[in-house]
Amino acid sequence: MRRFERLHVAFLTRKRFSLYSGGVLGYVSRVTVLGQLTATIADMATNRRVLVAFDGPDAGGKTTMANRVAAALPGAVVRASVDGFHRRREFRMARGMDSPEGYYRDSFNLEALEEELLAPFLAGNELVRTRVFDYRTDEAVDAEFEAVPPSATLVIDGVFLLRPELRRWWNLGIYVHVPEEIALARAIARDSDMYGGPDETEVKYRSRYLPGQALYRMEAHPQDAALIVIDNSDPDRPEVLKWDVAARV
Repeated sequence: MRRFERLHVAFLTRKRFSLYSGGVLGYVSRVTVLGQLTATIADMATNRRVLVAFDGPDAGGKTTMANRVAAALPGAVVRASVDGFHRRREFRMARGMDSPEGYYRDSFNLEALEEELLAPFLAGNELVRTRVFDYRTDEAVDAEFEAVPPSATLVIDGVFLLRPELRRWWNLGIYVHVPEEIALARAIARDSDMYGGPDETEVKYRSRYLPGQALYRMEAHPQDAALIVIDNSDPDRPEVLKWDVAARV
């Protein structure tokens, strides 16, 4: 075991187990989960480029988790979000403002994501684009290139990243699970100003976002595709539901 890994394994847990012995499942402290994720990704990224995806429902905590892991990783890190690869509003809403199918199938420009970020990063290009579109203004953004050294980790978060069309890119896919009602409560607290109030936010989520996520789970089975699944219902005491990193390291 590398020294870097041993440092993270030394963190106190709330339940005795080793993430490296196969006895992974159970509740642990947030510090331990983040430390083990960081150590695992750092080991994978030695002298090469690695692509790591944090998937999960809206308001599940995947962005926060990805930010913390990215900040703790040694070496070069490229940070991106699928939100920087939205389609224009007219395409996103073509099936209707409240369409769950439109949310899942039409929200993102997967071709741009692959051509501007994923493929160049994996190919060893010195420059990649981490963002091509601003969904708030509904406009393309000027080229935002980021320099990348030969060895680096791409940490990207966002919904629907473990869909079949994208799975081939990820060295490590992480699914951050939360039950629908917890996701809804967080979304109301976070997005009420955007949608005009708590009631309006709840209507939007119950009509479009929650059913869109249910459609995604039914069709794409992201928890089966993920190598790591974490229940983030309590961010201070997450539950590791699956840890199968050895399958694709």
